[in-house]
Amino acid sequence: MTTGNDRLVREVLRSHGRTYAAEAGISLRNTPAPLFQLLVLCLLLSARIRASVAVASARALFDAGLQDAASMAGATWQQRVDALGEGGYRRYDERTSTQLGRAAALVLDRYGGDLRRLRGAGDVGRLLQEVPGIGPTGSRIFLREVQALWPEEAPRFDGKAREGAARIGLPTSAEELERLVPRKDLPRLAAALVRVALDPHAGEEVANAA
Repeated sequence: MTTGNDRLVREVLRSHGRTYAAEAGISLRNTPAPLFQLLVLCLLLSARIRASVAVASARALFDAGLQDAASMAGATWQQRVDALGEGGYRRYDERTSTQLGRAAALVLDRYGGDLRRLRGAGDVGRLLQEVPGIGPTGSRIFLREVQALWPEEAPRFDGKAREGAARIGLPTSAEELERLVPRKDLPRLAAALVRVALDPHAGEEVANAA
């Protein structure tokens, strides 16, 4: 039998269930390049700038060939600045270019360019925050997006996702939300709820459509 929660989940996934990684053109898999691309996106999303600009700038970096830690570290500072500018990321472009270079260098030096080595190395959220440019916000976004690939990190529904859940009448505990969808859809549901929290009209639209 279809419940009210089922209808809400189906509608919120239909209307807002695109992960930020997918929006940035990242085909997220448990391999080094996509995981590094997600890290780059999380670094960009951490700044006080519109999410759409961060996503566009991540796409511009990847289109410029900076798709893994080696290529990001090997690019010049100006090449990174130029790519960020293409995406509209101008206010923080110089500082962010430096952070991207340092982040790539750390990933290469500590993990051999492969963020899968974070798993089992300790508190993943804390280790992510040792990467230049990644703070608590960036760490939360990374784990939220990667939780289907790294099930030991699930469920990841941070405060913003739970705020979105409350707005449309869904349960607000991570454990209850986890039970509403298959594991593969956890990142989509979390991202959808974040979008609902950020858009004052989205929750009403979802509730009305459901």
